[in-house]
Amino acid sequence: MGGRSDIGWLTARPIAHRGLHGLTPGVIENCPRAFTAAIAGDYAIECDVQPTADGDAIVFHDATLDRLTQATGRVDAHDAAALKRLAFKATDDRMITLAELFALVDGRVPLVVEIKSDFDGKLALTRRVAGLATAYSGPVALMSFDPAPIAWLKDNAPDLVRGIVAESHYAGAYWAGLSPAMRAELAAFAHMERTDPDFLSWRVADLPSVATERYRGSLKRPVICWTVRTDDERLIAARHADQVTFEGYLA
Repeated sequence: MGGRSDIGWLTARPIAHRGLHGLTPGVIENCPRAFTAAIAGDYAIECDVQPTADGDAIVFHDATLDRLTQATGRVDAHDAAALKRLAFKATDDRMITLAELFALVDGRVPLVVEIKSDFDGKLALTRRVAGLATAYSGPVALMSFDPAPIAWLKDNAPDLVRGIVAESHYAGAYWAGLSPAMRAELAAFAHMERTDPDFLSWRVADLPSVATERYRGSLKRPVICWTVRTDDERLIAARHADQVTFEGYLA
């Protein structure tokens, strides 16, 4: 596993958002071809994991199947074997588990794994991911928008590299389901003592920010930014971050 004493590997190469996808027909996000393409380009890989009904970690971004697959409903209503059989709308690739992704990458490039969360206090997915990451010999970092999984990692798997995915305001429809108190805690970084993240993954549109300048300055910890797609965003990232999570071009 990638240790916390030296995480220079985290910022050494651009990070392909959900793998290197969208440039070739049939290569879609979080699928094996996207990961293979990222490895071929010597890019680090960012991916997302969701829980399955049988307690596994499946590599998939959304909580529901509707956007990308020919099925509907929640991902966590299905076990891993059923999810791996589902057909996508735009590729004949299939979902893989996090264990299968680790086997595919096999330490050739760094992995940055986002633990998805409904902010409901459930930590079974975090425990599963931490167990797999601890056994993995390649460089890997774990992150989440939700402070609870990162606080759990701090207390229970302190040797794993951990980060917070963040933005400045937590406004808009995506965050409407969170309480005002939770949105305020996230925006104020009030969880800092509980989470003590090794890095931040920050929304590029919200750079620069006080939090990221402090991280890079007094704390000497890296900031990566998401999701960089345009020339203007690349310039912002070059000034205010240590690496990009990119999509839609070859970095």
